[in-house]
Amino acid sequence: MKSCIVLCGGHSKRMGKDKGSLVIKDKPMIVHLLDTLNHEVDEVIIVLNDSNRINKYKEIIPSNYSFSITYIEDIIKDKGPLSGIMTGLNKITPSHALVLPCDSPFISKEHVNKLYDLFDDSFDALLPFSDDSNIIKTCEPLHAIYQKTNIKKIEQLIENNQLAIKSLIEKIDCKFIKIENKKEYKNLNSPKDLDKFN
Repeated sequence: MKSCIVLCGGHSKRMGKDKGSLVIKDKPMIVHLLDTLNHEVDEVIIVLNDSNRINKYKEIIPSNYSFSITYIEDIIKDKGPLSGIMTGLNKITPSHALVLPCDSPFISKEHVNKLYDLFDDSFDALLPFSDDSNIIKTCEPLHAIYQKTNIKKIEQLIENNQLAIKSLIEKIDCKFIKIENKKEYKNLNSPKDLDKFN
């Protein structure tokens, strides 16, 4: 079974508004991502930071996808993507899940399948990277696969207010894979980025 956690709980300070619901090329950004996941995964866990946003997303997301969708609030509020990953991992059915941000509309079906195919459950996580000279600095922790066994480590980091995802990467056993197409990992973070996309 293939599971994907989609992180939508950010405050979108640079964009100035909720990114996942922004309409680009005639549909919300998150729908671009979910369209890519259609027929590639069995369940999607969408992590948001409050019930109002959950209701908003339920209105804009189609109901005819091949996968099941579960909407869930961050277990711990305002602690960044680490909390979102932990929240999603607590909800998934299988032992691991692909994590993606809602503002990544360029990732392809082929790449999603490549990540699942290369995942090795003897590791805590699978992370793409782009530069052999600095793997940690150029890895993509928000486009990665994580095991549920990381939950306790994430809880400890949050308790100690160590909220950078790199703090987790340095504490777990990761398998790294070289990125062939960096464009797939591009995020849309600002109005200027949106203008380029449209």
